[in-house]
Amino acid sequence: MSLRAIRYFVAVAEHHSFTRAAELLFVSQPSLSQQIKLLEESLHVQLLDRSGRNIRLTDAGEIYLRYARRILRELETAKLAINDVQDLNRGILRLAMTPITDFLIRPLLESFNSRYPGVTVSILEMSQNQIEAALAGDNEDNIDIGIVFTDTFSSEARSSDIEKHLLFVEKLIFAVGKAHPCAGKRAPMSLHALGQESLALLSSKFAMRRHVDQYFREHNVSPHIALETNSVGVILDIVRHGQLATVLPNTIASEHDGLYSISMKPEMPHHTITMICRKGAHKSAACRAFGNLATGQSVAESVK
Repeated sequence: MSLRAIRYFVAVAEHHSFTRAAELLFVSQPSLSQQIKLLEESLHVQLLDRSGRNIRLTDAGEIYLRYARRILRELETAKLAINDVQDLNRGILRLAMTPITDFLIRPLLESFNSRYPGVTVSILEMSQNQIEAALAGDNEDNIDIGIVFTDTFSSEARSSDIEKHLLFVEKLIFAVGKAHPCAGKRAPMSLHALGQESLALLSSKFAMRRHVDQYFREHNVSPHIALETNSVGVILDIVRHGQLATVLPNTIASEHDGLYSISMKPEMPHHTITMICRKGAHKSAACRAFGNLATGQSVAESVK
């Protein structure tokens, strides 16, 4: 059974004539007749009564015509839907990001939604290890794009399966709330003073925490980790209203009232925010549009 045979059958049924249907479809009448004959054989039933001057539908033909028309309508609707997806009038974009990167790319998400309001953005919050595994493994269909830290890939082998696009570089800073004794101080914090602090940090499975721990190790600093969590929101709330300190990207700290940034000497590390996807994988129209917007914005911001 072929789609061509279904179209031929509907045309004959609607015009009650093999000759007229063949003319409208720009095919020879023998070819049209053969296709319908093959259709009837595949269904093991006669669809058309050919005994009179005009072609008539059998009882089975009447039933089959209803479903055939429905099939053709659905196929046409599917074609329109595909065009809508390609034109970004609809579609789904599946993003995965860490608790930190979702704060950092919020302006990009707002810009994408403004340009393509018909595209639904589905966001999964995951650790960087989980994002990399999802893109490099067998279940990459769950994610189109990941937003991660470039310089903390957990596996070289995994990294080779991933396509990377630099977005921007973010500075890490030491941040406290208004109740902290250091709030408002402009002098840089010494390593000795840092070692006396009680910190609220993301748990060790997150990439930014690996940056922070590496900084502590390199400078032989052992601050007290008073709280670990998977939620940036929890850290922000506790630090703003209490006396714990934290380490955050400068962008996040500067956007939240009640947080005071303090410079470190030596300076805290910078990290690179990167868009990643599976190398060689098919990219939907929404995925390509997001990638173009993200890299375009990052270039524009770097020029400023």
